Amino acid sequence: QVRLEESGGGSVQAGGSLRLSCGASGSLFSPEGMGWYRQFPGKQRELAATITNTGSTNYADSVKGRFTISRDTAKNLVHLQMNSLKPEDTAVYYCNAYRLGDSGRRDYWGAGTRVTVSS
Repeated sequence: QVRLEESGGGSVQAGGSLRLSCGASGSLFSPEGMGWYRQFPGKQRELAATITNTGSTNYADSVKGRFTISRDTAKNLVHLQMNSLKPEDTAVYYCNAYRLGDSGRRDYWGAGTRVTVSS
């Protein structure tokens, strides 16, 4: 059974930094990609940043230049360094991992960690 466990959320003032980490565990689990999505109150979950097992990254326009995603593929770890945080970054952040198979993409999710940025 695959489990994703997040850590590093919390409260910070605008302009501050936080680092989110997520570890994926499970027998022989080797995801093609991992990343972070975030969900604002009353909104659908949306992509913040993703990284593939070859190192290709994708960022939401709103976080480019401020957030950096990194991954330790061998250990199934993914990190999100968040700098210059803004109040509008306040959300629940979810770790994601996915695998590609004959039946398509299968996603796995963490329970979420809350990030609160105060002005």
